[in-house]
Amino acid sequence: MSLAARTLPPSEIRGAEYRGAEYRGRAASPGKVFGPLVIVRTAETRARTAGPPAAERVALERAVALASADLAALVAAADGDAADILEFQLALAGDTALTEAAFAAIADGVAADVAWAAALDAMIADYAQADDAYFRARAADLTDLRDRVTAVLTGAAAARSSLPENAILLADDLTPSRFLALDWIGRGIALMAGSPASHVAMLARARGVPMVVRLGPLPLSDGDRLLLDGEAGRLVPAITAEEARRLAAEAEDAAEALAINSAAATRPAVTADGDPVQILINVADPAELDGVDPAICEGVGLARTELIFDGASLRTLPDEARQLYAYRALLDWAGDRPVTIRTLDAGGDKPLPGYTVANETNSFLGLRGVRLSLRHRDVFRVQLRALLQAAVNGDLRILIPMVSVPAEMAEVRALVNDVARDLQAAGIPHRVPPVGMMVEVPAAALMLERFDTDFVSIGSNDLTQYVMAASRDCAELDALSDAGNPAVLALIKSVVTQAAACDIPVSLCGDAGGDPALTAKLLDTGLRSLSMAPVAIGGVKAAVAAYPGGKP
Repeated sequence: MSLAARTLPPSEIRGAEYRGAEYRGRAASPGKVFGPLVIVRTAETRARTAGPPAAERVALERAVALASADLAALVAAADGDAADILEFQLALAGDTALTEAAFAAIADGVAADVAWAAALDAMIADYAQADDAYFRARAADLTDLRDRVTAVLTGAAAARSSLPENAILLADDLTPSRFLALDWIGRGIALMAGSPASHVAMLARARGVPMVVRLGPLPLSDGDRLLLDGEAGRLVPAITAEEARRLAAEAEDAAEALAINSAAATRPAVTADGDPVQILINVADPAELDGVDPAICEGVGLARTELIFDGASLRTLPDEARQLYAYRALLDWAGDRPVTIRTLDAGGDKPLPGYTVANETNSFLGLRGVRLSLRHRDVFRVQLRALLQAAVNGDLRILIPMVSVPAEMAEVRALVNDVARDLQAAGIPHRVPPVGMMVEVPAAALMLERFDTDFVSIGSNDLTQYVMAASRDCAELDALSDAGNPAVLALIKSVVTQAAACDIPVSLCGDAGGDPALTAKLLDTGLRSLSMAPVAIGGVKAAVAAYPGGKP
């Protein structure tokens, strides 16, 4: 790669989600940076002209040796997960199976760079399609190795470049070795593609580098000044000098708050008069927990399973083994702490081809959550089978989304028991864990005592949406999407009161749980269990410590 200024042509300016004065992607690593944009593009390379096979073989051997030496130097300077990622590439570089396939093509007259790329592409495809998430993640490392050797062969290899102070690097994607070759202190990453579960995202979280992914192509130029918000997954351009001052101040405030909150995150969550508050975390993929110390929380309050299904269609849904692997990874991280795993919450703003209903008039009021699970019982049974098997490995709890009427929970329980009987008959170890429900629909919030549920988790995002009749994906209605509205808080308090009367544990897992500005109001409702993104824990614990209200 080379660092070069460019403006994306109009033909590429598609897919970026522009909301008001900002672009939205997916948060990958928390923190905020304000500074100049540095756009990275793949360097233009010249195609090799195939020479005599013997010369091409020597060229490939030399390129692999140079790439290996560079990787070895990076390994020597790295540690922990970074070293593991690079050592994997270094081991592959010495794998004779790769070079033999390339040498065979060279013997047939193929240029060294083409032969090498073909050999690696075949292995990359195998890894990318693997059932095991570990091997799928390694596909990116193979791509990194392929490009590193190819760059030497084609003359595209360049000296490592530095980034300006407070720079935001914008690229389609970023390889682990490229990440490790740059100094990221005070800088950030914006990717048009990428994934929150990638190795680069894991490295960014471990090193405190703000990162946003899946932004799509953007109509931006090298040198544009922007705010990168790795907590909300947004990129905000500064059009005027006043906006630049405001965004720079926001980044500075965020840095100060992050330092304070990092210290607070390790302390117990206790109110000013000694009332303990349970702090749990929300997670979408086990990879998000890399670098997160379990000691900062009391377990996982919401494990979303949508990412496991991300990009799938009804014909390519993840099988039982793949799901079981992911659930066990969460339990391994948590140890003896509880892990609440929500069943597939597709629909609304989370479509799944062939599974969700296309072109619904109002998808937020249509077939979503448990409604879809009960419609596609074959898919639901596969997930329940994986969950019941994983429950043997730790304190797993099953959470059902979008429950509206008692009959839905009754049907879910019947299916859980049926799946348990099937597993028992097959001699497969399993356990029937507690089964709880999300309270997101006002009908459920108003009549909680009618539901057969082992626990309750309040989804503040959807509950607010339905109470306020304001779609949460409409930027113009942001003012109404307020979980602190008295009507929403009154309904939350009603749920807490009903749950206490029925002796049902209750928690809150929506975005409101991670907002320190709402902590006191939520505690006023009687809530004493909140689940949030790991980055929010320090701020919420500080707000809890300042709360004087005592027991409700």
